[in-house]
Amino acid sequence: MTEPLVRALAAGLMLLAYAAMCLAIWRRERRRRAADARAASALAGDGQQPPVLVLFASQTGQAEAIAWQTGRALHAQGTPARVMSLNDLDAPTLHAAQQALFVASTYGEGDAPDGASLFTETLMGTAPALPALRYALLALGDRQYAHFCGFARALDDWLQSCGAVPLAPRIEVDNGDPAALAEWHAQWGGGALEATEDEAFAPWQLVSRTLLNAGSEGGPVFHLGLRPPAGVAMQWQSGDLAQVALADDPGRPRDYSIASLAADGELQLLVRQECHPDGTLGKASGLLTSTLALGDSVALRVRAHRNFRLDDNAGRPLILIGNGTGLAGLRSHLRARARAGQHDNWLLFGERQAAHDQLYRDELDAWKSEGVLQRLDRVFSRDQAERLYVQHRLLQASDAVQAWLARGAAVYVCGSLQGMAGGVDAALRQIAGDATVRELTASGRYRRDVY
Repeated sequence: MTEPLVRALAAGLMLLAYAAMCLAIWRRERRRRAADARAASALAGDGQQPPVLVLFASQTGQAEAIAWQTGRALHAQGTPARVMSLNDLDAPTLHAAQQALFVASTYGEGDAPDGASLFTETLMGTAPALPALRYALLALGDRQYAHFCGFARALDDWLQSCGAVPLAPRIEVDNGDPAALAEWHAQWGGGALEATEDEAFAPWQLVSRTLLNAGSEGGPVFHLGLRPPAGVAMQWQSGDLAQVALADDPGRPRDYSIASLAADGELQLLVRQECHPDGTLGKASGLLTSTLALGDSVALRVRAHRNFRLDDNAGRPLILIGNGTGLAGLRSHLRARARAGQHDNWLLFGERQAAHDQLYRDELDAWKSEGVLQRLDRVFSRDQAERLYVQHRLLQASDAVQAWLARGAAVYVCGSLQGMAGGVDAALRQIAGDATVRELTASGRYRRDVY
């Protein structure tokens, strides 16, 4: 068999594999949506009684899971419920509602999560009269941030300014506090909290740790490889998260973007070592990058991150944008695309200096030469007198961005919430317009995993 024929057959097999993967993802997503639709229909009852709206504002899925738990609990008590994202809520539905339960997370320093971005731009930008609405609010947050539960508090203020009347005082939850969640469920669930879909924590063994940025002005960045104990399956999709629990702080697990595929044979992370002003290391990053010895284990579980998965975007061109350790989540998507033979990918990645901060350089260069990456833009902020970041490169390439979006590209952003994510969002709006960005968000073509 001639070499050209072998290459042609290999390419054909890769295309078939990719088509099969797309079909499998499409079927799985269709089944999931059909199941969600059946569940929503069942919870809403027979129409004889108006349903209670159970509305969630979610980023990584916790608020959504609690909302569905609440809706199912109401239904079990004979109260019809309609569960939906705040981004899917329109003014007529809100005006017609008599009772609503809000489960709202806060992102970063008081920001709305992406699951409420359209709601904040549209409904919260107005002051509708809602005197007939009675509501309760569960606020999910983390007290390590200055603006604890900032978005939920702003939502509460807005509802009351519109004339809506609280049914009970707002319940604020600090990083999943079980007592606060139990109080919510006692009010609206009538019993104990249901088990969630999260896997239990298990001892994953550290099998490799490699420093990737020796000499960097930034904190050391390590590539980590971990494997599960016997009996724990390696099952996740690109875009999902690994959650690490600490022995001395079990109530505050840390989320990390997974940088690998289950097919790679290990769970890989990209972790920057955090060093406090007094010289002590961050609890989680210090454990993973220093304290934990090779062969030792850490309590870890995989969490589905549905808002950052490929899903319906698996067959689209992808614009992947990130900085620093945000490359982890983008790398998992690129590994999935490479494995499937899908090469319509553009990566924009930012770090400090080309001499020290070329994370995964060989792999990215190989993907560029092999065509997995149609375009690769690396931006190093400190290699010139004027600071240059990925949002600036986006603006410089505005014509190309518009062309990719016109071909149906989806945009995935992973990395720093402050600075990078906001700058990228502003650049996209300048390039494509606010209306296009809203459409990208509503259709699931604009997804973020930022922290």
